[in-house]
Amino acid sequence: MAKRKNSLPSGNFRVLALDYTDPDGKRHYKSFTAPTKKEARMLADEWKLSKKRNRAENISVRVAVQRYKDMKAAVLSPSTLRGYAGLLRTHFQGNFGSTRLNELNSQIVQIWISDLSKRLSPKTVRNAYALLTAALDMFAPDLSIRVQLPARKHPELYCPNDTDIQRLLAESAGTDLEIAILLAAFGPLRRGEICALTSRDIKENTITVSKSIVRSEDNEWITKSPKTYGSYRTIQMPEFFFKHIRGKKGALCNLNPDQLTREFERVLDLCQLPHFRFHDLRHSYAVAALRSGDDIKTVQGNLGHATATFTQDVYGHVTMQMKEVSAAHIEKQFPWDKAKVQSRP
Repeated sequence: MAKRKNSLPSGNFRVLALDYTDPDGKRHYKSFTAPTKKEARMLADEWKLSKKRNRAENISVRVAVQRYKDMKAAVLSPSTLRGYAGLLRTHFQGNFGSTRLNELNSQIVQIWISDLSKRLSPKTVRNAYALLTAALDMFAPDLSIRVQLPARKHPELYCPNDTDIQRLLAESAGTDLEIAILLAAFGPLRRGEICALTSRDIKENTITVSKSIVRSEDNEWITKSPKTYGSYRTIQMPEFFFKHIRGKKGALCNLNPDQLTREFERVLDLCQLPHFRFHDLRHSYAVAALRSGDDIKTVQGNLGHATATFTQDVYGHVTMQMKEVSAAHIEKQFPWDKAKVQSRP
């Protein structure tokens, strides 16, 4: 009988799996032998999985996530900590939360994700999974989890038009909400940034954004530094804005973010406008800026996005429309029929 290719003299197959590397850099392997190469590989894979499980700390998923959150408390923003606390409280309980890390595998995590996906948005599911993987990286670094997450959904952006903004400004004239709307639609600042602004942040025709008001983990309003470096920025406001804040000292908007939202919704009702978010006023600025020819980097800087890539992802539909318009302009400028252009001899 002919010897099978790559088999041992006995006819069996051997597969080596890395066990450890010693202090001198020498690698040590564990050998697995079976009648077929497939069976030998399966034995090696089972051993590697068992080894990873044994290296994971013998704590539950819930405890691991709680410890991760506690250990990162000094470097995470208050809003992130509050978000983690909410995820921990609602999505890491029950059987899944009680599962020991050395018993965790891809199947268990996939079942958990599938269950969450039945009642939560893809974004929330992805946030919960991201928190889980962060905790596993810390307490079970060798554990390999492979799952399928729900597809991302790009939300349809509502972009208030000029008429919408004019009606909102007319209805809120002379109030702090009017100032907030101007800052969001022409700044374009976020709610927390607006509520944290004071007269000291204004210099000539510019506004410096260096802080934001957010809820702490204890549900208290606090003022903190921006979450990302990109959120630190100086914005040049249109001249008409400064007429509305002339002589104003201290806070430019004496509302916290929740009060601002409630007041905005009340004015939306009075104006009989669709119920869009206060945050959507920023979209009006971004779309208008891109359509007027501002480059994506400038728009990113004014919005306070961390990267131009993020801005491109959010407003990609606008830039695509601009490309189509540009192509149409070129076609009008050079209207000849290319099919009739004779090639030179």
